[in-house]
Amino acid sequence: MKTLILDLAERSYPIHIGDGLLDDPDLFLPHLNGGPVLIITNPTIAPLYLARLQQTLAGVGLQHLELPDGEEYKTLNSLKRIIDHALQHRLSRDCTFIALGGGVIGDITGFAAACYQRGVNYLQVPTTLLAQVDSSVGGKTAVNHPLGKNMIGSFHQPRCVVIDTGTLNTLPDREFMAGLAEIIKYGLLGDAELFAWLETNMAALRDRDAQALSHAIERSCRIKADVVSADETEAGCRALLNLGHTFAHAIETGLGYGRWLHGEAVAAGCCMAADLSMRLGWLGQAERARICDLMEAAGLPIAAPEELAEEQLLALMRQDKKVRAGQMPLILLESVGKAAIHFDYDENALQSTLSMCRK
Repeated sequence: MKTLILDLAERSYPIHIGDGLLDDPDLFLPHLNGGPVLIITNPTIAPLYLARLQQTLAGVGLQHLELPDGEEYKTLNSLKRIIDHALQHRLSRDCTFIALGGGVIGDITGFAAACYQRGVNYLQVPTTLLAQVDSSVGGKTAVNHPLGKNMIGSFHQPRCVVIDTGTLNTLPDREFMAGLAEIIKYGLLGDAELFAWLETNMAALRDRDAQALSHAIERSCRIKADVVSADETEAGCRALLNLGHTFAHAIETGLGYGRWLHGEAVAAGCCMAADLSMRLGWLGQAERARICDLMEAAGLPIAAPEELAEEQLLALMRQDKKVRAGQMPLILLESVGKAAIHFDYDENALQSTLSMCRK
């Protein structure tokens, strides 16, 4: 097992990474408040891992709630189901919510914990690669709105993150590959060595080699923990973690939540950001090709679906929550391993990227 610490002073917490961690009560019990525990999961994950976690927490006052599985259910109605359950079972303020599942379960559970009685304890137990390397770490919680992804949410940090890499053995290939997109993103935005390592080791990762996976997950979590420690609420450098996401959120919203996985949209979004960076003269053609080649080697899309028109994508991007005073910042690349926040891009170049990067 490897343990990282996300340093946020009195709200610091550990990120445990290893195989078989679901069975270790010492990783969970110190972070419970002494009150009832509500495990929130879904019908896909519950048959696989709920009983194991319940056995690990034997002796604790346990309840569980299953929400429907899928991005299309990351809604206020699902949030209401958690709050309804907590109120109907009279869960007190010393309760703990545990998110057992992927990014959707983690985001909804975290937001419910932020809202219930003005904030209660919660733990993240991510079971997908994307959640393990990204959404479970950093305290961003949210639900979607039909007009925009993650538009309703808050920052609310978990008490700990327990990443059992063994859960990846049951992850479908498509969801596994979607998680690879976020790992590639970390290399692009600030770790050229990680990007080069991924180019060499992508086949091993796709074969789910345990050593390669452990390295990639640990490195991704370390990068994210360092960024979040420096900028918890995205006032500055944390925005770099959104590389590709303004494009990605427009794709997800435009298609309808659930048609593309988040990681698939992020992969296309990163390639679109690379294309725009090249058009602006900040990124070389060869570097753009490296990025698209690695995404394709990971089995991921490198362009938006053709059915989404340029005008629709642009309109959806302008609804992004990062827009300030009418200005839409974009995270663009100055090289592989170096991203920056830009407001000064050429709108014509952006329109060319939106027009050309569709298939």
